[in-house]
Amino acid sequence: MRTRPLLLALTASLLFTPAASALSEFGIEGMGMVSSRADELRATVSTDGQRILWASNREGGVGGWDLWQATLRDKRWMDPQPLALNSASDEVDPFFSADGRWLYFASNRKGGRGGFDLYRAPLAANGDIGAAQPLGNTVNGRQDERSPAVADNGRLLFASNRSGGTGGWDLWAAARDGDDFAAPVGMAGINTAADEVDGSWLGGGRAVVFARTNTQGGTQLWVSQCRQRQWSEAALLSLSFNTAGSETRGALIDANKPSELVVSGKARAPRAGGLDIYRMKAPTVDGSDDCR
Repeated sequence: MRTRPLLLALTASLLFTPAASALSEFGIEGMGMVSSRADELRATVSTDGQRILWASNREGGVGGWDLWQATLRDKRWMDPQPLALNSASDEVDPFFSADGRWLYFASNRKGGRGGFDLYRAPLAANGDIGAAQPLGNTVNGRQDERSPAVADNGRLLFASNRSGGTGGWDLWAAARDGDDFAAPVGMAGINTAADEVDGSWLGGGRAVVFARTNTQGGTQLWVSQCRQRQWSEAALLSLSFNTAGSETRGALIDANKPSELVVSGKARAPRAGGLDIYRMKAPTVDGSDDCR
């Protein structure tokens, strides 16, 4: 029969090509290049689709966690390299802005306000990444700030364990205020007594995908949509390894292919190491755009 060789060929394509992985519910991203024997967390793809950037604790960096980048050649991610802006501390949670101007990330490097703070670095037209700049004091506080994501309208979404929330970690949103951000507001309707982290916008801000801890000790991805100015009760993201005992997190829209998500998790197969990067179809968004 011809079916089996065809299926084997298709499986191989899912392992190595970012474009083909959309053919399946999920496919591993960049086996051996992006997904390695180490842990990989929260990948972001540039708007032109030519580079992917993520956090990893693999060897070859300068801190415990560093930001790494690979470029697309012959439809494969190649030449993974640590960024020059990495410090001896941790750099995590990268996010390319949709306008191509900024790389946002979180770090607990020296000189911050406390714990992890949010930073951004300018992106040059030739692909160079400039020096890191901390976000303003309305966003960075004495506690921790993680997982920045910016909507097309400039609204910032991030996670923090600051006071005034509902649980230990909550999601917060801050509107753009000139070149800075206004005072953050907790995401009522999404935040619970559990920890909510790794939030990112879907559908231009009409929905949010985020990670929430559970009583089984796992972390799962959920989606909440805006309904008549309120965030709806979250629904579990439909993904085979997004189970109660799993660690599934770090979901971001591929800026070059908005119909697809890249997520961090541990599938049984294909698998490269600890936390790997996978690709899946983005959930359908039919929420309203009046949640603020």
